[in-house]
Amino acid sequence: MSKALLVLPQGFEEMEALSTLDILRRAGVEVISASLDDSADVHGSHDITVKADKKFSEICEGEYDIAILPGGPGAARYKEHGGLRALIDRRRANCEKVAAICAAPVFLGLVGLLEGRRAVCYPGMEAELTGAVYVDELVVTDGPVTTAKGPGAAVPFALRLVELLEGPAAAAKVRQAICLTV
Repeated sequence: MSKALLVLPQGFEEMEALSTLDILRRAGVEVISASLDDSADVHGSHDITVKADKKFSEICEGEYDIAILPGGPGAARYKEHGGLRALIDRRRANCEKVAAICAAPVFLGLVGLLEGRRAVCYPGMEAELTGAVYVDELVVTDGPVTTAKGPGAAVPFALRLVELLEGPAAAAKVRQAICLTV
């Protein structure tokens, strides 16, 4: 069974975080949500509050097959968090999977993870994808990095992560279970 870390800053985009969490768990992936703050209660950008499984300070980096960063206004908080930057640096050094959606790929560019990689982000933020080769696609995987466009890409993004972690058959099974025929 794969394990995933879903990082939740205050102001996260609910569709991106919760759809991803739900779909990964449907596929049997063990997902741990971690609050970037010292509070387990994390407030989304549309007034939905969730209780994170852990605080970021309580996670053990080596345990996860992928680190996932949802976007939304809270994505700006990623660059202020030294622990998250260190985690992403270690994952880059070890060529481990990282995924980001919406505004979150901007952080990956800022820390050098997108250098020469194809990537996508929320429309209008393309110039902020430092080092990336921008492509206008819904979801893009280039090496160990997966990026996606925005809230409307949340389900395809999550299904891509299932495929990467558990295989195409697992992704097809979830796609069928949620009645996604597109």
